[in-house]
Amino acid sequence: MLKIWGRRNSINVQKAMWAIGELAVPHQHIDAGGPFGGLDTDEFGAMNPNRRVPVIDDSGTVVWESHAIVRYLAAKYGVGSLWPEDADVRARADMWMEWTTADLQPAFVGGVFWNFYRTPENLRNWNAIRQGIARSAILFRMLDHHLEGRSFVAGDTLTIGDIATGVQLYRYFELEIDRPDLPNVKSWYDRLKDRPAYREHVMVPFDDLKGRLAF
Repeated sequence: MLKIWGRRNSINVQKAMWAIGELAVPHQHIDAGGPFGGLDTDEFGAMNPNRRVPVIDDSGTVVWESHAIVRYLAAKYGVGSLWPEDADVRARADMWMEWTTADLQPAFVGGVFWNFYRTPENLRNWNAIRQGIARSAILFRMLDHHLEGRSFVAGDTLTIGDIATGVQLYRYFELEIDRPDLPNVKSWYDRLKDRPAYREHVMVPFDDLKGRLAF
């Protein structure tokens, strides 16, 4: 059985858990990281020398880094669904995964979520927060333009691209920050919220970590 290590309110763990949920892969979830600890053990270090979550062990195949895990799961268990058989569609989905890694997540999670929500008010870097909000707005407008006429980021069906990018939305729309009008992103978000796996694995309260710096 597939095993996955991580805490459920980690955005990177949520990518893997959402993929597992969509694919209905039997699995065992093991709490690790944050208040659960366990990352400094020799056993965990042997699996992931970076000592970060998520990590999966799929009958001896160990994979770490959230996007690598999502790609692995989709390629093994989701050919024709999360892993499009058409190379053009798959490349389109993959581009948005890379865009999330390089642009969206650093701007929003690194620039806004960490500095605003995870940092005590007296320690907040408001210049960095404002820059993160402004940069996130630019990026989400770009995504909004892309989604015009599309149900999902690569076309008509959910793919790996939606997993990487869509997991950001719960935090973005729940935080009390300024956001531009994003009708296509909002419609996409509504479609994602209709999916049981998204509700179960992504729409996880993060209030209990307010003020903590660990991620």
